[in-house]
Amino acid sequence: MLGLKRTHYCGEIDGVGNEVIVGGFVKRIRDKGGIIFIDLRDRTGVVQLVLDETVDGNVFELAKAVKSEYVLMAKGLLRERESVNKDIKTGNVEILISELRILSKAQTPPFEITDETKVGEELRLKYRYLDLRRKQLQDNLITRHNVAKSAREYFYKNGFIEIETPTFIKSTPEGARDYLVPSRLHEGKFYALPQSPQIYKQLLMISGFDRYIQLARCYRDEDLRADRQPEFTQIDLEMSFVDVPDVLEMVEGFIAHVMKDIRDIDISLPLERLTFDEAMALYGSDKPDTRYDMKIVDISEVITNDELRNFANAGIVAKGAANTLTRKEIDKLSEFSKGIGGKSLAFIRWTSDSDTPSCSFGKFLGDGELESICKVMNCEKGDVALITDSKSVLGSLRKIVAEKLDIIPNDTFNYVWITDMPFFEFNEETGAFDAMHHPFTCPTDETLQFVETAPEKVYAKAYDLVLNGVELLSGSIRITDYELQEKMFRALGLSESEIALKFGFLVEAYRYAAPPHGGAGIGLDRLAMVLCGADDLRDVTAFPKVKNASELMSECPASVDIKQLDELHISIKEK
Repeated sequence: MLGLKRTHYCGEIDGVGNEVIVGGFVKRIRDKGGIIFIDLRDRTGVVQLVLDETVDGNVFELAKAVKSEYVLMAKGLLRERESVNKDIKTGNVEILISELRILSKAQTPPFEITDETKVGEELRLKYRYLDLRRKQLQDNLITRHNVAKSAREYFYKNGFIEIETPTFIKSTPEGARDYLVPSRLHEGKFYALPQSPQIYKQLLMISGFDRYIQLARCYRDEDLRADRQPEFTQIDLEMSFVDVPDVLEMVEGFIAHVMKDIRDIDISLPLERLTFDEAMALYGSDKPDTRYDMKIVDISEVITNDELRNFANAGIVAKGAANTLTRKEIDKLSEFSKGIGGKSLAFIRWTSDSDTPSCSFGKFLGDGELESICKVMNCEKGDVALITDSKSVLGSLRKIVAEKLDIIPNDTFNYVWITDMPFFEFNEETGAFDAMHHPFTCPTDETLQFVETAPEKVYAKAYDLVLNGVELLSGSIRITDYELQEKMFRALGLSESEIALKFGFLVEAYRYAAPPHGGAGIGLDRLAMVLCGADDLRDVTAFPKVKNASELMSECPASVDIKQLDELHISIKEK
């Protein structure tokens, strides 16, 4: 039995002169002989407990037995502190304790539970339940909760209906690999965990639910990165009787709502918009970070040497970087360029103490050409220009250079829409075209004519929303004409039998009429990550996986009993 009932959270204590009861974990204890101070912590903050010789002797002795991370309940008089602690919310008050309960004892934890802990991440993930006691991670997860709450409030207010779609679905391996779940009742057959609720939300539009929303768990068996986990949550939405501008406007309203709700930041609408081709031309990426400049400049028009144009036709200028980007640093960047499939970097480096720039490709230039290139690129004294033949390589270099120069502003949120995406992308391994988004995306009216003759010219009514270089959302307007859908399937190399096997029920559904519709999936985890200023999805995920998709705490995935495998009609193939 507790014997006491909590009246206040530690970080929300109030009512000086009143009796209060708090519960939490011991952050720190300081025994000064005749007086004991205990810092008690819960998810809202920390409050100081005080026990002196005026308290009952048994209570004082009990307090002497308290250690870090014990769970306590404490009752006492809330009073003002003589020595104010400005580092905590409750730093001007303390509780003079009259009753104390030790509810649970803790052995010495494997690491100190503070935000300043220096212990490696692997150990912290092994004991994730202890790591989650840290204020930073608790604040991150509370922010994530508030983003989810804000999303529901906004979309409910705008007439969206929350509908759950199945977690066990049919495998349609397009894009990332599915996680498969064997069926006990259907021997040799498998469910798949959804990569997204895509097909089901389209069916809901056919069903007449014209505005759907779901905070959907999604699963993708793919290599992990800082902004990727094998399971994640998507703010999934779909709308009927809309085209691209309608979906973008609805999402922008949500972005404005959540930014005000979570960070108290007013953002101006509409958000910046770039076509895919513009983003690649200016930033070398379809996920550009627009918090800093350093745009790509095409210099092919001012280069007359054909040999030079083959390996140097575009570049970026790092303003004021001549001292930071030494020849040694430029050589490192050149090696990086070659490591990602590019060529060696050409460069112009103009130190502030020189009247003329040094140029790595001067032997290819005619009279006045270097001056023309510098003028076009706005390369001046103190600057460094990095030049190559690949804009995607320049896009990668742009980020590395910005980090080296420390010019990326913190606590700035730059959103940009990327629209008019190519419908197809060529797969070098298969020698065929794949859908850049998914095969249900509607091609633009003006490029539909190229589906069968020139797939590379087909663009889609697709859009991504990028925040500070992180892809936050992907969406599109869907194909509602079943004949056009079959045509797009065929363009992707699917036979009639494959179409029927994988998507037959969807094609059949569209034969019964569907309103024009489109939608998007917003990465809840990624949005929370950026709003928290975190560098990794693990910082906003309660129990994350590591790079090899395992969970260190529970040691999953794990082997299972042979009886379970027999029931599923499965045998393990040994290497």
